[in-house]
Amino acid sequence: MCASRPRRIEKLCNDECDPMTTVDVSIPSTTPRSRPLPWRRMAWVTWRQHRVAMGGVIVVLGGLSLYLWATGHSIHHAWSMVSACHPASSSICGRARSDFNTEFVPSAVSAVIMMQLAPALIGAFMGAPILAREFESGTFRFAWTQAMGRRRWALGKLVPLALVLVVMAAACSALFSWYYQPFFSDRFQTPLIPVLFGLRGFAFAGWTLFAFSFGTFAGALLRRVLPAVVVTLGVYAGLAAATALYLRPRYLAPLVTRGLDIPGSAWIIGQWYTKDGKLAFDGVQKSAINAHRLQHFCPSAPQSESLGHCLALHGYTQWTTFQPASRFWPFQMVEGSWLLVVSIFLIGGSLWLIRRRAT
Repeated sequence: MCASRPRRIEKLCNDECDPMTTVDVSIPSTTPRSRPLPWRRMAWVTWRQHRVAMGGVIVVLGGLSLYLWATGHSIHHAWSMVSACHPASSSICGRARSDFNTEFVPSAVSAVIMMQLAPALIGAFMGAPILAREFESGTFRFAWTQAMGRRRWALGKLVPLALVLVVMAAACSALFSWYYQPFFSDRFQTPLIPVLFGLRGFAFAGWTLFAFSFGTFAGALLRRVLPAVVVTLGVYAGLAAATALYLRPRYLAPLVTRGLDIPGSAWIIGQWYTKDGKLAFDGVQKSAINAHRLQHFCPSAPQSESLGHCLALHGYTQWTTFQPASRFWPFQMVEGSWLLVVSIFLIGGSLWLIRRRAT
């Protein structure tokens, strides 16, 4: 074939036909290397994609805040009139306090219920679908081909949303603390009461962050929206109940007191009675049985304080373990800290699952 070529290209033909000759035909690339998408633009993409969900959160927390602000002014005004009544032990002041509780306690109960539901709803209906919907619909494949990468794509979604939720939850919690302050003024309730403790201070922001973080983790793990929503609601409710009943009373060692000298705003953990140095019966657990026993010893005593004095006259000693109200902020720091740590691990777990996810 080379012999039939013209003489002027014979040398080129010989080089082409030589099996030991290689020709470098590669073309140097002049295309600039693509840069990752800037974080600022990723935040804009996150807002555009999740603005409807954030709007729902604003409606929930914003509507709750408006309710607390509107009814809180009425509660504070009414309580200022009750607290100005003197002498406080008079029948008129007692009737004013009773009317105050009758009128405003139902609205306070409604506010407590709404505050308890808010973190669970945020975690289930905002946190769970963020990653689960991407996996369920398959749109994550397109997102991972863009100039951001898997981890930047996930961080650009989770971190800005988490920060916004924490700020909004902290503001709502501060408003609720102001709203509920009159009910603590007369030491009628303790700030450490389980149903209220998680709704104030650092705890409410921590529980909101935990619900959101666990929802995203459940979505990345299950890859389906509905199962992730159900699991998030169940785990949140279970952990909140376990914390209130078993974990929170042990943040610090409870104090023990003998007799009836118990602070009015203390959170009573346990109570029992002894006689002659031996345990007679428990005073908090098995309350129905103990009430029968107390009525057996003091059938005419109408109030718990009178019952306690009556038992003391019969040789019984009351022992009480309690958490003082002064430990409210240390407990808030403890609970907020471990919720923050758990939330960080959950977000890290979501990133790990995304990294291992095959397209």
